[in-house]
Amino acid sequence: MKVLKPKAFPKTPTGISGLDEITNGGFPTGRPILICGSAGCGKTLFAAQFLVKGAVDFNEPGVFMSFEETSQDLTKNVMSLGFDLEKLKKENKIRVDHVRIERSEIEETGEYDLEGLFIRLNYAIDSIGAKRVVLDTIESLFAGMNNMAVLRSELRRLFQWLKEKGVTAIITGERGENTLTRQGLEEYVSDCVILLDFRVIDQIATRRLRIVKYRGSTHGTNEYPFLIDDDGISVLPVTSLKLDYHSTTDTISTGLDQLDKLFSGKGIYKGSSTLITGTAGTAKTILASCFALSSCKRKERALYFSFEESPEQLMRNMLTIGINLRPQVKSKLLHIHASRPSLQGLEMHLLTLHKLLKELKPRTVVIDPISSLVTIGSNSEVRAMLVRLMDTLKKEQVNALFTSLTHTDNQFRDATVDAVSSLADTWINVENEERRNERARSLLIIKSRGMGHSNTPQNFVISNKGIKFLNK
Repeated sequence: MKVLKPKAFPKTPTGISGLDEITNGGFPTGRPILICGSAGCGKTLFAAQFLVKGAVDFNEPGVFMSFEETSQDLTKNVMSLGFDLEKLKKENKIRVDHVRIERSEIEETGEYDLEGLFIRLNYAIDSIGAKRVVLDTIESLFAGMNNMAVLRSELRRLFQWLKEKGVTAIITGERGENTLTRQGLEEYVSDCVILLDFRVIDQIATRRLRIVKYRGSTHGTNEYPFLIDDDGISVLPVTSLKLDYHSTTDTISTGLDQLDKLFSGKGIYKGSSTLITGTAGTAKTILASCFALSSCKRKERALYFSFEESPEQLMRNMLTIGINLRPQVKSKLLHIHASRPSLQGLEMHLLTLHKLLKELKPRTVVIDPISSLVTIGSNSEVRAMLVRLMDTLKKEQVNALFTSLTHTDNQFRDATVDAVSSLADTWINVENEERRNERARSLLIIKSRGMGHSNTPQNFVISNKGIKFLNK
C-alpha cells in the first residue's frame, strides 16, 4: 500500500531576518496573524516590514490599514528604516488607508458593525491585487463598542472574512493586564500569535519575541532577542544552532612566527576558536592585534570587537610596538567595532555581531575582552551568550580569538574563562610576574585540540618591534 506524504503547509516569507527560521518558513499563507505587545515594543514597524518586504522582495502587493497613524505619519516613521512607502504607493505595490474612528460619533449614531470596513478593505485589496494586509491596531477599531457580545461577534467575523479573502493578514493589538490582548479573544481566533516584549533590566533595554502559538506547524518556542536598527527588524534564532559544523585540517598563522612554531601544525587550525587569558598588562590585546593583522596579510577580512579602547586609541597603541593597523582599516580589510558593554544587553551584542558577520563576511573575528560582558549579565547569562557566540562563529567557519582578563587570586575561576575554556579549541595563558625586581612576561599553551604543542612556559618581551620570545 502506497503511503501518501502530507502536503507541505503553505507559508508566506516574512522578510524579517531570522524569523523564517524560527517559524520554519514564515507565516501561514491566507490566515490571520496576531502581533501583540505593550506600547513601544515595535508592533507597527514589525507589520510595516512584513508588508514592504512582501512588495519588494516577493512581488506580493499589500494593504496597510491604520486606525491610529495617518498615511503621512506612517510614511515618515518607517522612512528611518529605509522603507520608501511613497515610492511603493506610486507603483501600486502598497496602499495605505487611514480609518478615523471617533467614539463620540459612534455614541451619537448608536451601535455599529464592521460592514463598512469590509467594503473599504475589500476595495483596497482588489484595487492592487493585495496578498498581504495589515490592520494596526485593533483596539482602536473597537474603541466605540461597549457591548462585548457584539464585539466578539464582529471580531470573529473579521478574522473569518480575512480568511475567505485569502490574504495573509497581520493584526496588531495592545497587551492586556492578564491576557495577551485587551479583548482576550484575538489570540484564540488567530492562527498564529506572536508576542513582542520590551523590557529593561538593570537599566539595560532588551527586546524579545516569542511565538505563543502556530496552528498546523512546528515552530521555535523559546524567547528570541530582536533588534531594530537602520535596516529594520532582525531576529536571531540563537538556540537553533546544532553541532554540525565542518572541521578542516588546514592551519593558519597566529601572527607570530615564534608562537606558530610552538604548535606541531606550525599554527592553529583554520576556523577554530582561541582563548587568551591573563591579568592586566600581559599583552593580550597585542596578541589579538597580531592575530587580526595576520588575517589581513592573507587578504582575509577581519572584524575586531573592542570593549575597552576606541579604534583610534587601539591603532595608536599598537603603532608604538611596530603593529600598524591603519592601512588595513583604510583598505577595509580590518573593521574595528568599538562600544561599551553597557551600551546594550548581552543578546543585543550577539545580534550586532551576527549582523556584522552577514554584512562584512569576515574570516577572522576578535573579541577583546569578553570578560567585560560580566558587567551586564549574570554568570549563567554570560555563559549562555558566549556558547551561542562561539557556535555561530564555528558554523560560519570563522577564525575566532577571545581575550579575557583574569585575576591573580582566582586565575581559572572567572565566569568568562569557565564559560569559554572548555569550548575553545586553543587556550593560551599569559602571565606577568615579578622576578629579581622586574616584571617578566611568559606564555603557556594550556591546550590545543587535535594538535601537539609545547608544554613549556615561553618567556617574552615587548619592544618597539613587537613581541620577541626569549626561549632558545
